[in-house]
Amino acid sequence: MGIIAWLVVGAIAGWLAGVVVKGGGFGVLVDIIVGIVGAFIGGWLAGILGIHVGGGMIASIVTATVGAVILLFILRLIKRA
Repeated sequence: MGIIAWLVVGAIAGWLAGVVVKGGGFGVLVDIIVGIVGAFIGGWLAGILGIHVGGGMIASIVTATVGAVILLFILRLIKRA
């Protein structure tokens, strides 16, 4: 995947995760960072659990969004402690 695709997937996934977890996005830059880190988490978890989402942009966005939601949930738990 090219860098532009990574940024687009990261922005969309970060924004979607922000909507799911908090009720809104965090701004373009933070959404991209959360989405990219979420993509790594989602991909790692899918590999561990043996889940194959498929290829393409939509599958990447779904995987990254799931990972970003998990990341935001964990960050929220740490912030409360």
